[in-house]
Amino acid sequence: MCSLAILFDRAGGWRRGAIALCCAVLGWAKRPFRREVRFRLVQPAAPGYDHPVLDADSCYAALRARDPRFDGLFFVAVTTTGIYCRPICPARTPRADRCRFYGHAAAAEKAGFRACLRCRPELAPGRAPVDARPRLVAEALARIDAGALDGASVEDLASDLEVSARHLRRTLVDALGVGPLELAATRRLAAAKQLLHDSDLDLTSVAFASGFASVRRFNAAFRERFGRPPSAIRRELVGARGGASTPLRLRLDLRPPFDWSSLLAFLRARAIPGVERVEASCYRRLVAIDGHVGELRVEHDAARPRLHVALSPSLAPILATLVQRLRRLFDLDAEPTVIDSHLARDPMLRALVTRRPGLRVAGSFDVFEGLVRTVLGQQISVVAARTLGARLVERLGDRHVAEEVGLAGGEVDAASCALSRVFPSPAKIAATSIDALAAVGMPRARATLLRALAQAWAEGSLRFESCDAEGSLERLAALRGVGPWTCDYAALRVLHLPDAFPASDGALRRAFPAASSPAAIVARAEGWRPFRAYAAQHLWTGIEP
Repeated sequence: MCSLAILFDRAGGWRRGAIALCCAVLGWAKRPFRREVRFRLVQPAAPGYDHPVLDADSCYAALRARDPRFDGLFFVAVTTTGIYCRPICPARTPRADRCRFYGHAAAAEKAGFRACLRCRPELAPGRAPVDARPRLVAEALARIDAGALDGASVEDLASDLEVSARHLRRTLVDALGVGPLELAATRRLAAAKQLLHDSDLDLTSVAFASGFASVRRFNAAFRERFGRPPSAIRRELVGARGGASTPLRLRLDLRPPFDWSSLLAFLRARAIPGVERVEASCYRRLVAIDGHVGELRVEHDAARPRLHVALSPSLAPILATLVQRLRRLFDLDAEPTVIDSHLARDPMLRALVTRRPGLRVAGSFDVFEGLVRTVLGQQISVVAARTLGARLVERLGDRHVAEEVGLAGGEVDAASCALSRVFPSPAKIAATSIDALAAVGMPRARATLLRALAQAWAEGSLRFESCDAEGSLERLAALRGVGPWTCDYAALRVLHLPDAFPASDGALRRAFPAASSPAAIVARAEGWRPFRAYAAQHLWTGIEP
């Protein structure tokens, strides 16, 4: 099934569009067009991608069906209660004339609605880049979600994105109906609400971990938004234990279906010993960001569309950054029914899609680490690349003691003991000689490239961001030793672009006729746009034993 989006024309009017696909899947009756829909998205530019219109009637139909495929694509506000919800909220469905629909939680809050305490809108999945929002909007949202405005101004954020503050505000308002400050305020309150529900942190720790500059401001913002202090919500929660001696526990919601086993298999084959560990049903990793070091563990809830995350208490100050990185690593904002239905049209992919519904494209937990792994993987097998990564970490990665950074304080299990190192920093690799890098087992030319990459990153000359994908790839390609495969694979894993396609990849080419050139493969894959990265993942997964 194709996902739904609002099509907004520049003249300011809403364009009617067929929602026949929704009618076919859910049996919806097409109703007269109404104008209550308050949110706006831009029209996808990908050729051949069928993206129908979403109006108030189709929103209400999705709400009545509590269809998880639309979770996070819109929010419904109820005028009689002053509360806004996710479309999957278990509460009784309100009458249609009492509903208002918004494309972002911040827009609903700007209109004066409060978040529902039952369905918890702060947990709704985000939107993947394939929604065709401007790259600037996607990158600004990602940075705001990671806490970019917690200690900086809109002008600082705009400067980092290489646009003016005025242009950034205008772009966000045009796309979402709210500006960057409203988005940041909603993000802080959402993070605080999630910590109140899912962690044992005391209220002061919750305030600072959520990005508030003071407890006073935290309490005031909470009272203003929810009509009660945070302490009242904490008291209402059953089983709140208080204190932070146990791991922080969070949940990350997603859209089903979700192929957890294939995702774990992918990560297991590439896990670097000491840094990562993939067990039968969970992923573990040692993390070091901005001086905060700790362990995280991620497990899938087979009964519900969500992941459960356990974090060392030491990671609380970087919670927003971690959530954003984990959502990218596990591709939690994808719309799998949209992707699967689009790719299944092609006979070459139909059986693969049927076999693995909800297959995800794993992203990189860290951008620099992802680039290093891409360079290490040039022209060698996955096993060989993993070996090089393990040697690099063993020689240059800082060592940490499990008892100090593990999940449960003094109680450390064998899995935590196996996590003993963090991935080397750019500065450390840049300061290492080419001979020492080559000694891990890579050609001298690749060691030279790796050092140049680290130096460029440490100096700030290599910016690698999805909002400037073309410029990022050009800067990467300017490094000697970087070819088409490196750029294409970095676009897929590091920038996490849904239409990236490494046509020159050796394993991928095995899925095509023997004489197929990269140009012929690109031509054959044209019909898979804008999801060629997912097509590549299906082909890779189908080839692997």
